[in-house]
Amino acid sequence: MNAHGKKIFESFDDAVRDVEDGATIGFGGFAVVGMPINLYAALSRQGAKNLTCVSNTTRGGFTLPEGAPDMGWLISGGQVKKVIVSFTAPTRASQKLVFTEYYEKGLIEAELLPQGTLAERLRAAGCGIPAFYTPAAVGTELAEGRETRVFNGREYLLETALPLDYAFIRAYQADEFGNLRFRLSQRNFNPLMAMAARVTIVEVEEELLPVGAIPADEVHTPGIFVQRLVKIPPPPAGWWPQHPGSIAR
Repeated sequence: MNAHGKKIFESFDDAVRDVEDGATIGFGGFAVVGMPINLYAALSRQGAKNLTCVSNTTRGGFTLPEGAPDMGWLISGGQVKKVIVSFTAPTRASQKLVFTEYYEKGLIEAELLPQGTLAERLRAAGCGIPAFYTPAAVGTELAEGRETRVFNGREYLLETALPLDYAFIRAYQADEFGNLRFRLSQRNFNPLMAMAARVTIVEVEEELLPVGAIPADEVHTPGIFVQRLVKIPPPPAGWWPQHPGSIAR
């Protein structure tokens, strides 16, 4: 909460000001519509170092306009120690990722997870489940030297929960308590990361609503999982996928 005991912050810079060196941060989104683009930019300005970044990929895919904030900003700024992702390769052969250059030079670590395993490790952290078994990755390099167990004649790999210090996510709507409503692919990783994090910071597309304005059966993430909210300013002060421009602060 801010100095007034409220979840609403006036700027993205204020919302990320106390992110500490060495933090583990989940970045939500599945393609550009769900990416916390303004929070990426704010953390880049803030400068926290030795971060472990958890995301579906190190970039938002080919739909992300060139030069828009993403994990590449943090990597090129020397802020990232390790990434935990489902995809390290670009979505197109012609695309070059900042991550690739740094990884090949040995400047950054990477942990590759099947997409479902990443989602389940986050969900397990949010539900208080310390570990689980999954058939994903059994018999591959990802399982070498790790514990497996046979259930009903099938081999399963042990995976542990993945708790986060912070989750940076994007939502379509929010009320003042932090109840969230997502749209399109925002519902892929954002709800799971909110559950898994000690502090969830949300950039919100629409005007913040009074408590109760979102019908209870349309709340996708309850406000109990949300600690900080920032309304995305309209263009040109804010940054929207459909309105490239300067980055909100």
